[in-house]
Amino acid sequence: MNLQAENQILVTWDFTNISQFALEHAVRISKSIDKSIVLLHIISPGSKPSKVQNVREMMEQTCRETHQQFGIMPSIIIKEGSIFKSIAKHASETKAFLVVMGTHGIKGSQKLFGSWALKVIQGSTAPFIVVQEKPERHDKYSNIVFPIDFKSENKEKLNWAIFLGRIFNSKVHLYVYPVNDHSLQKKVDSNLSFATRFLCQNAISYEVHSPIKTKSFSSETIAFAQKIDADMVMVMTTKNISFLDYMFGASEQRVIANKAKIPVMCVNPRISFSAMGQVMFGQ
Repeated sequence: MNLQAENQILVTWDFTNISQFALEHAVRISKSIDKSIVLLHIISPGSKPSKVQNVREMMEQTCRETHQQFGIMPSIIIKEGSIFKSIAKHASETKAFLVVMGTHGIKGSQKLFGSWALKVIQGSTAPFIVVQEKPERHDKYSNIVFPIDFKSENKEKLNWAIFLGRIFNSKVHLYVYPVNDHSLQKKVDSNLSFATRFLCQNAISYEVHSPIKTKSFSSETIAFAQKIDADMVMVMTTKNISFLDYMFGASEQRVIANKAKIPVMCVNPRISFSAMGQVMFGQ
């Protein structure tokens, strides 16, 4: 099947229930927008041709079952490499629209060596939607939690909030980080003003929520998302993430692996404001 890369929703596929959950989320998105689904499986370098063929046949069977159940026929891609590099690299090289990936959260050795999901996501120019469960009863992303802090990268994920808001008629819940420092507060206020202005200009429904005090903004964000029965939380990944971030936990790592198992959209810092304008102003 010859697909235009920009129309692809990539689903990381490893034959587990978690990857099946990711596929079902991708199906839900695909039914709302004109995008095709591609199952991406990473196989060990130097694998025997017989193993590759066996993997291909099993993936083709999954595609047939998906078509029978949902009326959508995915295509497949098998690449040799490491999941920590090959998934993000392929998504970037093909300019994939987005990637949907399943994760078990942070368990066992991941508590020591960092989130595997975050390691996979880093470096991709395509956003990731990370899921831990199959889609809930909702047919769309009705409530999206959009954390706002003092970082300038907050503005980069706005185009995705606007896109999802248009497609799914979502309400965006702006959850504002409480700070005591005056200079940081000015940055938070600026980011909030920027967000509300562009959400208004694009006719996206939103609410502003301002917790008084919090010890852990990531934990409070998830608790709030649970309270409003959110369908998604949107985060920016840490720019220039280091080994220590993996070891001790970047803030988005704790959100991605949330115990409430709420889907999380992860956007890597990369988008220029001029590019954002094409989405925000519908150009």
